[in-house]
Amino acid sequence: MNRTIPHVVVIGAGFGGTRVVRGLRDADVRITVVDQHNFHTFQPLLYQVATAGLDVGDITFPVRTLLRKHRAASFVMGSVSAVDLDDKTVTIDNGDVISYDFLVVAAGSVSHSFGIPGVDEYALELKDVDDAVRLRNRLIAQLERASQAMRRGDAPDELALVIVGGGPTGVETAGGMRELVDKVLAKDYDELDLRRMRITVVESGDRLLPGFHQQSSVSAARALAGRNIDVRLDAPVGAIEPGAVVLRDGTRLAASLVVWAAGVTASPLAAALGTPLERGRVTVEPNLSLPGHPDAFAIGDIAAVHGADGSLLPQVAQPAIQGGLHVAKEIVAAIGGGQPTAFGYHDKGSMATIGRNQAVAEFPNGLRFRGFVGWVMWLGLHILYLMGFRNRASTLVNWSWNYLTYDRAARVLAERPPPPAND
Repeated sequence: MNRTIPHVVVIGAGFGGTRVVRGLRDADVRITVVDQHNFHTFQPLLYQVATAGLDVGDITFPVRTLLRKHRAASFVMGSVSAVDLDDKTVTIDNGDVISYDFLVVAAGSVSHSFGIPGVDEYALELKDVDDAVRLRNRLIAQLERASQAMRRGDAPDELALVIVGGGPTGVETAGGMRELVDKVLAKDYDELDLRRMRITVVESGDRLLPGFHQQSSVSAARALAGRNIDVRLDAPVGAIEPGAVVLRDGTRLAASLVVWAAGVTASPLAAALGTPLERGRVTVEPNLSLPGHPDAFAIGDIAAVHGADGSLLPQVAQPAIQGGLHVAKEIVAAIGGGQPTAFGYHDKGSMATIGRNQAVAEFPNGLRFRGFVGWVMWLGLHILYLMGFRNRASTLVNWSWNYLTYDRAARVLAERPPPPAND
C-alpha cells in the first residue's frame, strides 16, 4: 500500500520561508514554495544596492538552488490570490490551485503610508531590489540632468534627499547616501558642487533607532550630524508634494528625492486569510499555528507573535528566522504524532550602521558597542547571514574594494529610468 507523503506549501521565500525549507531538509515531505520572485532577497542590505555599494546579485539567491538539496521540492512563481483554510488549498494569481497538508504563511510585509497624502505618488520605498535599483537610478539620473543644465548654462534643479523614518533602514540609507555622494559621485560630477546636496532624516518620534537603547540613539544622531546629515526629530510628516516634504507644523523641506522608510504593515494576505488579526497581523497560537487550524502556520512580519514582555515582536529578520525553524519542527512533530510546542523567541541583539567605521550594536546582556568595533560586528554578522558562499565572497570583495578605494562599481544606469514622479 502506497503511503501519501505530506505536502507542505510555504508562501514566501523570505527569511522565514527559507528557514522552514531548511528545517525540513531531512523530513519525508513534499515542499512547494510560492513567491512572486524566484529569488530570496537579503533585505537588510537593500540600502547597499540603493547606494551602489553592492550589486543585486550580491544580496539575492535563487529559490530553486535552495530547493536542490531537498528530495521532493518545487517552486511556483506567482502571487497568492486566495487561501481556503477549510479545503486546505492555495490559489495562485494565474488560477492554479495547490492542495496542502501543511501551510506556512510567510508573506512578509509591505510599506505603510499611514494614510499620509502623497506618499504613494512621490516617495520611493525600499522593500525589494526593484525599489533599491529605482532609487539608485533616480539619484544618478538627477545628477545627469543637473550636469546637462550646467553645460547649457542653466541653473540646475536643487538636489536634496529627504529620508522619512529614523529606524535602521532610514539611518543606514542616510549614511550610505552621504558616503556615496561625497566620496564617489562628487568625483564623477566635479562640475556640480555636491557638498551642497542636503540629506535630511525626518523622524516623528523623539529619537532615532527607537528600538535601541537611548545611548545608541544618541550615538547614531551624533554620527549622522558628523557626516553633515540633518536630523529632524519630533517631526511627523503631514504630506509629500512634488519637490517637498511638508511637516505637520507647516515646515517645508525641499526634496528632489524622498525615501519612505517610516514603517511597514503586514502583507494584504493577512486579511485575506479570514482569521483574527492584531494590529493588522495574523493572530497565532503559542506554537505559531492559526486559531482553529493546527495544520496552518504564520511566521515573520505577517504574524502577531508576542515576546516575553507581552509586546509584539518587531518585524525584522530574527523573529522570522527563529519562527521558520520552529514551524519546521512543529510540522515534523505533527507528522510523527507529537504534541504542539510553544515558540520561544531569543533576542540576539540589534545593529545598525551609519557608514564607514561607524555602527551601533547592542545585545540582551547589556553590552553595547559603537564606532569601529560595532561596525566590524555589523560587517561580520551580515556576511554570516547572507545565503550562499558566492554571495558572501562577492560581498566581502566588494566591501573590501569600496573600503580601500572609495570606489563603487554599481553606479551605472543600465536602462534609462522614467522621469521622476515629482518632476
